[in-house]
Amino acid sequence: MTKHTLHAAAAAAALACLSALGPAQGTAAGAPAQPAGTGPAAPSARFVPGACPRTPEPIEALSTARCGYLEVPENRARPGGRTIRLAVAVIKPTTAEPAPDPVVFMAGGPGADTFDDIPFLVESGLNKDRELIVMAQRGNLYDQPNLACPEVDRANEKTVAFGWDAPEAKQLMVKAYQECRDRLTAAGTDLSAYNSTENAADFADLRTALGIAQWNVYGYSYGTNLGLTYLRLHPEGIRALAIDSLSPPQVTILPWGWSSAREGLDAVFGACAAQPACKSRYPGLDKTLDEQVARLEANPLTLDARPPGDGKPVKVVLDGGTLLNMMVGFNVKPVDVPAALEELGRGDPQRFAQGRAKDSVQPTGLVAHGLTQSVACAEWIPGTSEPDVLAAGREAFPGWPRTVLAQTPQLPFEYDVCKVWNVADNAARHRVATVSSVPALVISGTFDMKTGASYAKDASRTLSRSTSVLIPGIGHWVVPQSKCAQQVLASFLARPTAPDTSCVAGLTPAPFTITPK
Repeated sequence: MTKHTLHAAAAAAALACLSALGPAQGTAAGAPAQPAGTGPAAPSARFVPGACPRTPEPIEALSTARCGYLEVPENRARPGGRTIRLAVAVIKPTTAEPAPDPVVFMAGGPGADTFDDIPFLVESGLNKDRELIVMAQRGNLYDQPNLACPEVDRANEKTVAFGWDAPEAKQLMVKAYQECRDRLTAAGTDLSAYNSTENAADFADLRTALGIAQWNVYGYSYGTNLGLTYLRLHPEGIRALAIDSLSPPQVTILPWGWSSAREGLDAVFGACAAQPACKSRYPGLDKTLDEQVARLEANPLTLDARPPGDGKPVKVVLDGGTLLNMMVGFNVKPVDVPAALEELGRGDPQRFAQGRAKDSVQPTGLVAHGLTQSVACAEWIPGTSEPDVLAAGREAFPGWPRTVLAQTPQLPFEYDVCKVWNVADNAARHRVATVSSVPALVISGTFDMKTGASYAKDASRTLSRSTSVLIPGIGHWVVPQSKCAQQVLASFLARPTAPDTSCVAGLTPAPFTITPK
């Protein structure tokens, strides 16, 4: 559940000072917060006004935003322990008469920078009728501490020169995570405190600290997992929950990546077969994929490919695992997948090679890999094993080489990484379905290969007042890519129990790329 490739680069912001602008309407800036749902308690969190983050490129919305930090305990089970700071921005609504209940956003990842999502949220209309509140999840960029792992970013850049599951790639990644862990723990970071339970409590504290009586929650990818956890543990003050590209806590374990990949690819191939031009030009895509995965796994290709921008060509290796992951990670866009597979079948691997070359340019220090692994190793890994991953792979892609199926898409070497990351098991208290009557909107895209659309059902069945929307032809993180989804979300925020979903009827995927024969 890494960040959707909709992001071409890290977003940025101009400096804006909250203290100069004053507190938000209905906000008691700096007021101490009590953990939601626990009754009277000693103050454990507070909001401190401050400057908006200085980010690589300007974000217009931040130039007028009110910013600061939420100060919270690093580990709520250890009273008197270290305090950490989470960056917060309150984005102004565009209307002159906004609704009183703001929207708080929960980003994907975990570990992806939250602030570079702001342009997509604004363009999607999240702050049209109400304030939009953005908080970096604990350990993210602009937080103190920041659980970035530049060691991992540099290792990722090097792994493009090896096969997806190559021993050299594994050695690089495990060593990088060990170095990052050693550095973070030496600085006093309690990595076991960076989990979804603490994340959810942070958002509960934020609402109280800002003096907000009621707000709406919108999250995507891991943000849906966190949003559901938040609703389960801290339901107070939640008016409505909108979740996009579902990762329900009760089913999100490492092997599930295989069924999501299969479901998304089937939807792409099925959509191609439903378009006469695509069906005629690219017949038998399933067979083509099977053949190319087997061929490349047996005889990997070593090529020079140019990454995006003005970068110099780099050496990349294409094997069967890389081929699949270029599609699952949207390094090759779904609209181009049929053409890319056909080209590969006749000896032209450039689309996939260029997709792999993208990974040779990493935004060093922007992703909080420490949060990613603290969540994954505590909540997705426990109770599963490498044979479970292999079995799930064989069920999804029968007949594929064992070497491809042994590593979950997008998350290779997780069991080895988690051995060195060594955080406490949080699975038992996390993998619980959220049962709630709070109005919920559940949004999925048929082309989502990271969090398969069918997983929306796992969340919806225990949300008694939920509305599910399936958008054809859209992949991971639907709302920024679909005007219809934006309309549905706006309607839901206005009328949570009766959203207008009429625009979904008749939607079809966009035409696929058709190349000359």
